Amino acid sequence: MSTAGLDVAPPTRRCEDERCPFHGHLKVRGRIFEGRIVSLSSKSSAVIEREYLHYVRKYNRYERRRSRLSAHLPPCIDAREGEIAKIAECRPLSKTISFVIISVGER
Repeated sequence: MSTAGLDVAPPTRRCEDERCPFHGHLKVRGRIFEGRIVSLSSKSSAVIEREYLHYVRKYNRYERRRSRLSAHLPPCIDAREGEIAKIAECRPLSKTISFVIISVGER
């Protein structure tokens, strides 16, 4: 079932958050990433760390890199540190938050 233009199942809980892509008015667009939740900095935001490979042409090899993204955590999604989260790009919600968590997987 697709909700809010996403290929993820909507959460079972309801929320009254305006910044929720499922129950509010927030529209998602652009990129979708997966990463591990490393910090629940406040009740409505989380820090997601994703690992990727970067090709170094001089040495003809790949190196592992990491990046951290701040994302809004709607109250209808239960997330804990260490879980894999799928985040989608949205309009800037604050100085550092331009992503929203749309689903949470297993550890």
